[in-house]
Amino acid sequence: MQDEAAARDEAAARDGAAARDGAMARDDAEEASAFSHPPVDPDVTVAYGDHPDQVIDFYAPREPDPAVLAPLVVVLHGGAWRAPYDRRHITPFADFLARRGFAVANVEYRRGAAIPAQGGEGPVAGRWPDTFDDVAAALDALPALVREKLPSADPRRMVVTGHSAGGHLALWASARHLLPADAPWRTDRPAPLRGVVALAPIADFRVAEKLDVCGGAARQLLGGEGKFADRLPYADPAQLLPTGIATTLVQGRTDIVVPQAVAEAYADAAAKAGEVVGLTLLEDVGHFPLIDPAADACAVVAEEIAQLAW
Repeated sequence: MQDEAAARDEAAARDGAAARDGAMARDDAEEASAFSHPPVDPDVTVAYGDHPDQVIDFYAPREPDPAVLAPLVVVLHGGAWRAPYDRRHITPFADFLARRGFAVANVEYRRGAAIPAQGGEGPVAGRWPDTFDDVAAALDALPALVREKLPSADPRRMVVTGHSAGGHLALWASARHLLPADAPWRTDRPAPLRGVVALAPIADFRVAEKLDVCGGAARQLLGGEGKFADRLPYADPAQLLPTGIATTLVQGRTDIVVPQAVAEAYADAAAKAGEVVGLTLLEDVGHFPLIDPAADACAVVAEEIAQLAW
């Protein structure tokens, strides 16, 4: 009996290892596809501050209707708020949206310093408070910048989207009116948005920490273990509900970078706060197809944006 139990345990361990290896191989292939597209230069780049990272790339709709201004999609890129990942990797996605008839604002912001985080696991994630300063400043500056530099866009029909860490920033940007009274980014009223479409977002920091998403990136963003709990009310979207703004999460069921449980935790928190948040779960889709113009999932994302924007 003991030999049979041991054999079953060994078989289960082999199956588990094979499943993990398969998931990692699939994730690698999806990432390679998403990053295989050459960067697409914007129509114009504008600054919203003095730092080199305080810029926004504008993409005009590729086939504009002269009789109708195009909705504006604000894109916040991911990359765990870490320095090696800038807005260039998401420019094919921005171009994809522009070819779908949207005007696009691809926002850059300050990320973590290009030095190893404590423990040596790679570059540190984010800068406190700089990352939040930049996203708030960019969103505040956008309406005037759009009117000046992107006349084919309608800033009154604005949807914010973001991928992974950028999905967190998109949710956070829509909830600034719920921040604590002493938060420098707090606004007096909800942002004038048609909605938010967050793509595999790091949407619940406590769950993300339990799952060690992106090597503890959320903890690093908030300044480390000693400051994590104190800064959660200022940064965690799951604690900033209900927003009163139409929100949809798009999540791949086979995502091993930001697992489905993180999005589900945010949707559950919203429900407990009395708000219905859309959660679109895509079968056989991981983390990167959501921003890969070659993937069917990217077309689903564009449709979710269109439902809120038009």
